[in-house]
Amino acid sequence: MPLAAALKSMKRANSGITWIQQKHVTAFLRDLAVVPTITHEVFDELPDSRTREYVRGLLTEHGVLPRRDELRTRYESWSAQALDRVNKAEDRDIIRRYIRWHHQRRMNQMDEVSRGTFLRAKQQVTVAIELLNWLADRGTSLAGLTQAHLDLWQADGPTTRRIAEHFLKWAIKAKAAPAGLTILSHRRGTSAKLDKTGQDEALSRVLNANEQIEARDQAAAILILVFGQQAERIARLTWGDVTVTEELVTIQLGTIQIALPDPLDAPWRELAANPGHNLTASHPNTDWVFRGTSPGRHIHPGHLTTRLSKLFSTRAARLGTLHELTKLAPVAIIAETLGYSPTTIERHATDSAAAYAQYVAAAKKSLGSLENAYR
Repeated sequence: MPLAAALKSMKRANSGITWIQQKHVTAFLRDLAVVPTITHEVFDELPDSRTREYVRGLLTEHGVLPRRDELRTRYESWSAQALDRVNKAEDRDIIRRYIRWHHQRRMNQMDEVSRGTFLRAKQQVTVAIELLNWLADRGTSLAGLTQAHLDLWQADGPTTRRIAEHFLKWAIKAKAAPAGLTILSHRRGTSAKLDKTGQDEALSRVLNANEQIEARDQAAAILILVFGQQAERIARLTWGDVTVTEELVTIQLGTIQIALPDPLDAPWRELAANPGHNLTASHPNTDWVFRGTSPGRHIHPGHLTTRLSKLFSTRAARLGTLHELTKLAPVAIIAETLGYSPTTIERHATDSAAAYAQYVAAAKKSLGSLENAYR
């Protein structure tokens, strides 16, 4: 009966009925109907599918199932399977300790595991397993690891191998690897940035697209191009962070309410009036600004960046915006306003100063050449 109640809450119940009548949905609901009690554990034992997770989300949103941290649960399941990819028993024990005492301990300290934390933890464990298997193939253990091994392993593979520095630091601290070893890390400041002209052009395309770009995408693009926000942070915005009145639209990214002047406010006004996904049972009481297709969830950050990639590179735009903003205001003010840590903004400010210093040096060199030419 919970699904029937959900259908009654829909503005267009016909779409829900059409969904239920699909063969794969009917088959899943038939399996679910015979279980004695509906719990998350029962759902976990049913065949993994998008339908299973969608129905789970519906029942959670309508109070049948309690809320749980799905990403934490998914990581526990994924990490148990990841251990099977470790070739040696002693290495398997090391990876098990790394998962439990580094990643899972950090996740257990969070109110809710973010998508970024989930993906980074998976990637770091995956690269650590690759390193240990590589050493095992050469008859070497982590305890016998040398700098020569690390240099060869890193030079002989993709750039993602540098991610192993996280595992290496943990292993050294846990006395599972020799001290003093290092992995060549990514040089900060080398990522592509969208320059000021490119940012202005992209913002103009976004604001002057008429109805060719949805208000949701326009609103998200503004936060990246003007305020240097990350897609994950944008996706998690709630209407508690945004205030829309006849006179003003404000948004809180850090500790300060930021007013959006015309024409930046227009997409936000339209989004507030028509938030989307409000005709189904998926979001009966949601406060998400950017609603997703999954019940009760915000839009997937990866889906958001994919949509915006047709307009500009979100990463290059965000880095370019932060690069320019650090030229205009003190680090502390930018960090407080945009919700970044001062360390992050300080790094961008350093990069901006370095770029400006290079410009000045080049200008002086050119001026000197001109002076010599006219002597």
